[in-house]
Amino acid sequence: MQREEKQMDAALGAIIMRVNDLKTAIASMIFKLEHEYETLNWPSFLDNFALIAGHLTSFSKILAHDKTQNLRGLTVLPLLLSPEKDEELIRMTEGRITTFAHDLVPDYLRTKPEPQAEQKMVQLELKAANLSYDAAHKQVAQYNKVINHVWDIANKAREEWESEAGSRAAQAQTSSPADTHALVAAVGMGKGLKSDAVQMVQPGVNAVAGGMMVGRPGNQQGSGGQGPMGNPQMGQMGKAPSAIKTNIKAASQIHPYGR
Repeated sequence: MQREEKQMDAALGAIIMRVNDLKTAIASMIFKLEHEYETLNWPSFLDNFALIAGHLTSFSKILAHDKTQNLRGLTVLPLLLSPEKDEELIRMTEGRITTFAHDLVPDYLRTKPEPQAEQKMVQLELKAANLSYDAAHKQVAQYNKVINHVWDIANKAREEWESEAGSRAAQAQTSSPADTHALVAAVGMGKGLKSDAVQMVQPGVNAVAGGMMVGRPGNQQGSGGQGPMGNPQMGQMGKAPSAIKTNIKAASQIHPYGR
């Protein structure tokens, strides 16, 4: 009896150690999902999942070891049930369980799945056992076909995205930010313009203005002595000086029938 008790204590110690490791890994994943969901990437999530799977594998090996007594033949019985709040229980369970009452004990000390879950599992096992080899092979082939199709779609989308990113990076730059800023400063504030360039621009502007004011004689005659815009003053200002001298006599001197 003492030897069996020692083996049981050693097995329970190893099981508790593995359970604590598994609990730590699960708590780490839950913390990342709740607080680091914005920066969490898929490889990091897979690493945490692989760590949990490794702890579960080690736990299964301990349970299947020869020195570990078969726990299926053991029964866990509660020594004390109380609806009152138990501080020691809260400390041992890290705040997850506050009371050890009659309505909670069946769920806490359950060694078998719930009746609904167990019934569903039995139905699935019977369905899998009655499935023929050809039907199972056909379903596996169809499932692989769907997975391969989804994989091809994901790879194609990835290649398109990489090609678009590469083409955007390889495009030659068609503008210069420095030149743009210099042009805006020159137009808006006159920055960088020299005095010689200003003097060259001003006479041209005056010449254009003078040409608009003088106009052409043909246009003045066609408009009845008015300027290009129909203004008499503009027409007089734009009339070219004549080189022919005229002598205008009074009408009374040249009238043939003078009184």
